[in-house]
Amino acid sequence: MMQSEKVYQINGLKIDPQLFTYKFGCRCNGECCYYGVYTDKVEHEKILSLKDKLIPLMDETQSKNVDDWFEEPEPDDDFDSGIAVGTEVINGKCTFLDKNGLCVIQALAINEGKHPWDYKPVYCYLFPITVFEKTLTLDDEHIDRLKQCNRSNENGTTIIDFCKAELIRFLGEEGYKELEANRIDYLNNLNSKENV
Repeated sequence: MMQSEKVYQINGLKIDPQLFTYKFGCRCNGECCYYGVYTDKVEHEKILSLKDKLIPLMDETQSKNVDDWFEEPEPDDDFDSGIAVGTEVINGKCTFLDKNGLCVIQALAINEGKHPWDYKPVYCYLFPITVFEKTLTLDDEHIDRLKQCNRSNENGTTIIDFCKAELIRFLGEEGYKELEANRIDYLNNLNSKENV
């Protein structure tokens, strides 16, 4: 009888074990933002409330027409509100990405002396990690279509180390410590199976 794989969970989310071993590194200039992102309905509304501050930060490659910024909302249980709203792609990139590969939402937060991710959607700052079907996992489908992202990972850093700050913001300090403990447990179990 085969023993089933151990299921790791943090804050009600399953943890995909590939996060414990996947190597990741990136030094590209916003390539992951070319395809837009999904926002929670609440994040969407927050961004719209900032429109008068965001528009002056936009350049000629971006639409300053608020009606062009988002797709139609759609149901999605992976979002707290149950509603996802995608950002539109304009001139081959997310509507909020300027011609220099910088996010105007992040720029606004920095200009106001806030944390750079204070206004950004979770799915933006968490990439290349995502939540899919209530599982914290790797957005490998998105990574695979990128030309530069993760193409040079000389130091062999795992994704949970590379994205430590993002994961702490998402899971909290205790959640991240639990993730690290889960990784140790997973690797120990993996090693013991290989030595059998």
